[in-house]
Amino acid sequence: MSKALTTGSPWRVIAAFSVPLLIGNVVQQLYHFADAIVVGRVLGVDSLAAVGATGSLLFLLIGFAWGMTSGFAIPTAQAFGAGDAAAVRRSVATGALLTGAVTLLLTVAAPLLAEPALRLLRTPEELLPEATTFAVISFLGAATTMAFNFLSSIIRAIGDSRTPLVFLTVSCVVNIGLVVALVGGLGTGVGGAALATVASQGIAVTLCLLYVWRRVPVLHVRREDWRVSRADLARHLHLGLPMGFQASIIAIGALAVQVRLNSLGPEAVAAYTTAARVDMLAVTLLASLGLAMSMFVAQNLGGGRPDRIRAGVVQGIWMAVIASVVLGGVLILAGSHLVELFVGDGEERVVELAAYLLLVNGALYVVLGVLMVVRGALQGLGHTMVPTVTGLVELVMRVGAAVVLGAAYGFEGVVWGNPLAWVGAVAGLVPAYVRAHKRLALEPVAPLARVAATPEPVALEGPSEGSLVVDAVVPAPRTASARAGDPARAGDPARAGDPARTGDLVAAQPELCDPGVR
Repeated sequence: MSKALTTGSPWRVIAAFSVPLLIGNVVQQLYHFADAIVVGRVLGVDSLAAVGATGSLLFLLIGFAWGMTSGFAIPTAQAFGAGDAAAVRRSVATGALLTGAVTLLLTVAAPLLAEPALRLLRTPEELLPEATTFAVISFLGAATTMAFNFLSSIIRAIGDSRTPLVFLTVSCVVNIGLVVALVGGLGTGVGGAALATVASQGIAVTLCLLYVWRRVPVLHVRREDWRVSRADLARHLHLGLPMGFQASIIAIGALAVQVRLNSLGPEAVAAYTTAARVDMLAVTLLASLGLAMSMFVAQNLGGGRPDRIRAGVVQGIWMAVIASVVLGGVLILAGSHLVELFVGDGEERVVELAAYLLLVNGALYVVLGVLMVVRGALQGLGHTMVPTVTGLVELVMRVGAAVVLGAAYGFEGVVWGNPLAWVGAVAGLVPAYVRAHKRLALEPVAPLARVAATPEPVALEGPSEGSLVVDAVVPAPRTASARAGDPARAGDPARAGDPARTGDLVAAQPELCDPGVR
């Protein structure tokens, strides 16, 4: 459902826009919650640790592919915004072919590399059999993960963010039921937990395909659309590869952490895995606020409202600070009780270690909250270099903490990797935004008539890990004349008020206005 963010109180529209994003992120985390709770309570801590030992490896490979397929949907969004139905179909075909190629490579190669990779990560021998089983089944079922991500991305690309959330919710409910049935009822072990996730995502893929077939004719690819050119392939890869790279930066840091945790034994792995599940629920709220800020800034940038950008970012920072204090307080006071949901009796050491991680992270959520809002604002402004560089800084901080602090202080040293990464990233992001904030003060404010016609950018979401949410915002293009507030020269015929170029677009491309895509 479309919603303009160029009018109304900035903090109110940002908060309202964050809610569906938060719901989607929380639903995604419920996948992991279901696996962890059932595996930990039914199969024991070692099985939970085995599943946790695969997390970084799965995120490195599937996360890269996931981020890349999200990037493939950006040309779809741009073509739809331009009213070019043929280009939309060509983009869908190109993205589908590239997604299929990546999926084939991942499905064939990754299962063969799973056990050697886990050994390279120094996975404890007692965890290796179950960890290998979980990883192999997850990689064999990567096609469902890839297909659902690509389909949901192209549906979002045409402005429909509600439908993927509905299908994701259905998939999550099915996943929980299958995990309980396969692991708790049939005794299929960790392999059953992996199979449950694959099967539930397969259902989501089926729902997406049925929805597109019945309700979204603009995404119906024709035979001639499959004849993609090298230019089409190059353009999609040019946009998709950087998003995959962003995911890989965090994944490499997570791998370094995983290596150190594996050397500390099953209890450390189980504690980190359990605490990460709880921690991620809090992080998703701040991540949703950051993505909402990207959307808010992008819309108001296209609408020529630098004054709203400046006010919205300041208000967003205060919102993040307040939310961070509340979330941090909950984890500090109730962390150990939340951890106990995942592990059985007699695991006091696991609970103690996990509670320490939640204490440290919770105390420094304020830094993460500022990071999310400021990075979201820079992305909405179209600044890509600084967020990428600060991502590399986070990588260095996480690896350094795992190698240096982990060797000196064990689990407690590894825990400080995330907070140090947040501090390092904020040190680069805040000065960059302050400079942008000052430049925005010098830009003119567009007339209200132009703001009313501002098109909506499209958010393309991906997996989250640590403080990174793989996303992209496609802002409305701005020309020099648009900055000057001249509607007739802003590159948008609707703004020029030309009836031959506004309403006639609907007649020329009727499939773009099918009610099923609203």
